[in-house]
Amino acid sequence: MLTAGIICEYNPFHLGHRKQFMQIREALGEDTGIVCLMSGNFVQRGAPAVFDKTRRAEAALRSGADLVLELPTPVCLSSAEGFAAGGVEILGKFCDFLAFGCETGDESSLYRTAETLLSPAFSGKLKESLSRGVSFPAARQAALESMGVEADLLTLPNDILAVEYCKAILSQGSAMKPLPLRREGDYRSLLPDRENPSAAFLRQRIRRGEGFLEYIPEEAASCFPLSEVHTLEAGERAVLARLRTMENRDFEALPYGSEGLWRRLMRCCRENGSLESILTAAKTKRYTRSRLDRMVMCAYLGLTKELLAAPVPYVRVLGFRERGREILSGAKKVLPLRNVGSPGEGSYYALEKRWEDLYGLFRVADVTPPGEETRRRVVYLHD
Repeated sequence: MLTAGIICEYNPFHLGHRKQFMQIREALGEDTGIVCLMSGNFVQRGAPAVFDKTRRAEAALRSGADLVLELPTPVCLSSAEGFAAGGVEILGKFCDFLAFGCETGDESSLYRTAETLLSPAFSGKLKESLSRGVSFPAARQAALESMGVEADLLTLPNDILAVEYCKAILSQGSAMKPLPLRREGDYRSLLPDRENPSAAFLRQRIRRGEGFLEYIPEEAASCFPLSEVHTLEAGERAVLARLRTMENRDFEALPYGSEGLWRRLMRCCRENGSLESILTAAKTKRYTRSRLDRMVMCAYLGLTKELLAAPVPYVRVLGFRERGREILSGAKKVLPLRNVGSPGEGSYYALEKRWEDLYGLFRVADVTPPGEETRRRVVYLHD
């Protein structure tokens, strides 16, 4: 049996994600096992997931996935490069293919760009571009163009991640083969598109209390009760409370705070009253908003640059179907695994419980009581 891994967020799971499952099996065969390595309760853009990880894992399983593992929180809150590298390191131990959606869908172009980014000459070109005071994405694009590589691939979000996946496969010497799948529609669109819905559009409807189930696979619709919606706005005061009690050394220890950015963020936190005003004041042409969003979420969760860089001792199993049981057996031979809800190891397990408790403060309805992590159970679906 071939296995295809997907590094994902499913925030929330929708019809486009089920379409990807169908594309994978059309390309590799109906008996292909699909492994989803899914962000837990916090996602890469520096925000809480709109629905908790158990609900999202169950939706993926009901829609055709065979096994869902949790992408560790430190990887979830990494840059695109760290997000991709962390996911490839885990899935590369037991999956045959890495499937991902992208706007281009051209494997050769993706690999060529990835190889250039990894070349020794690129580093010098990037430093030269950054010295002009532009943002990292703009500097990277300029550096690539100066080396004769068309940088159009690095202007769209899914293509950017696709290149990072290829970089990670190359740099880690992974045996996984990339399986790029062309993604139709606009990833960031806030307009209705039932065939190719945007997760951003769905999150907007969910936040407004508007109907969204027509964009969710019918078999997964029962996984998303509106009473369990989580938003950054609902937990804003909890985040602000943390930011207002942080000392200078706490800001200095944050990830992504190099070049004095931690000082800028610290000053903005002490001069502004809301999260939006803090982030707006801290953003410059050089520092992207997503970088600042992740810094703030890391501050809230107590994630330092040392914790973000430290190896994760195990990966959580969120759920599986019958075919996933076989895949899981093979994964256990090469990967330390723990079932969701079961005790983990030392200080990292204490952090997991802390992150779960802090996620509960983003719930729009009643705040979730502490201890939810210990009450979670693995989702098992009989075929």
